[in-house]
Amino acid sequence: MTVKTFNLPDLGEGLPEAEIVSWLVAEGDMVKVDQPMLSVETAKAVVEVPAPYSGRITRIHAPDGTILPTHSPLVDIDTSGGVATAATPAAKAAPAAPAAPAAAEAPTGDERQDSGTVVGKMMTSDEVLEDADIAGRGRRRTAGRAKAAPAVRALAKRLGVALENCRPTGRHDRIVPDDVRAAAGSAAPAVRQAPKIKLPPGKPEQLRGPRRAMAQAMSAARDHVSQCTIFDDADIHYWAHGQDITARLLRAIAAGCRAEPALNGFFDGENMSRQLETRVDIAIAVDTPDGLIVPVIRDVGQKSPQELREDLNAIKKATRDRSVKPEDMRDFTFTLSNFGMMAGRYATPVVVPPTIAILGAGGLRHDVVPVMGGIETHRRIPLSLTFDHRCATGGEACRFLAAVIDDLQRHS
Repeated sequence: MTVKTFNLPDLGEGLPEAEIVSWLVAEGDMVKVDQPMLSVETAKAVVEVPAPYSGRITRIHAPDGTILPTHSPLVDIDTSGGVATAATPAAKAAPAAPAAPAAAEAPTGDERQDSGTVVGKMMTSDEVLEDADIAGRGRRRTAGRAKAAPAVRALAKRLGVALENCRPTGRHDRIVPDDVRAAAGSAAPAVRQAPKIKLPPGKPEQLRGPRRAMAQAMSAARDHVSQCTIFDDADIHYWAHGQDITARLLRAIAAGCRAEPALNGFFDGENMSRQLETRVDIAIAVDTPDGLIVPVIRDVGQKSPQELREDLNAIKKATRDRSVKPEDMRDFTFTLSNFGMMAGRYATPVVVPPTIAILGAGGLRHDVVPVMGGIETHRRIPLSLTFDHRCATGGEACRFLAAVIDDLQRHS
């Protein structure tokens, strides 16, 4: 018997874990290459994981509802009697992490362990990511720097190990968990220490899916970003009839990025480097019963108002249906929070690293404004711009916001 253990793959978002929603197969079932085996929920998307080999399911390591670390044992497949062929030539093998204490015993004899190969049509994550803490916010590193996945970076941070001191043994000179532990002088698996917080009597609910991702993202923002917010208003009293407010906000952000590029891109605080972008890919926070989901509208500066509205309608539907793809929620260069559609005038929106800035738009108000010879009542949009003061100056932020306001105050 030839048994191969397939590990939970990195689903292309640089996430340290994922939740098993439901198994589509059972122990004893026969599967074929690329046949969907289970549904997995990552930070904000539900995706199907296909079978990497043809064979018989001999063991399922984690039941429905389990939150499983990436590269942990997922399923054992007996491939004897058939050819154990990976699903697609383009699939890449990621280094396997040591099994957690509750995982299956190490295979013996003819049993072999798969290294967490990403197969079928899923996104691979052999890319080296720039940020270790934010789900789906990865960027490629430049040559000559330490190469490690986000989970490995998080492990190194917990153990107090500098990645530069690790000897890489993974593919393409990539640092894997064992390299970090070797540098720390311990081969024992690292245990994530939970904060010691005592809750009052009751039944606590574990955060899952989007809410869990939000908690992780906000913790990283708290720890790694120097947040600074400025406020102002855009007078839209003279707008032509029928203007699309969200599309106008997107266009205005693109205008701000052209006027002041310093807020459009990414900042690597660990290496004190920034990566400014010419394209403007804007993530829009969408409120759902499960929490905030943040799909991305690409290349905003090159699209007409009609094209922007079509994109907005499409991502809104995909988000509500939970059909938005993982690749449609990462690598954005700027964020818009249009919270004023529900309530609120000003806010302090939070920058999610590695991005540099986020613009919040509050609810429209009729304000009394001074004009030559008297006063008038004008409609105005309250604006709140938060930026990472580590890499952007107050002057750059003010110039950006001034350009946004100037574009919003145009007639059409």
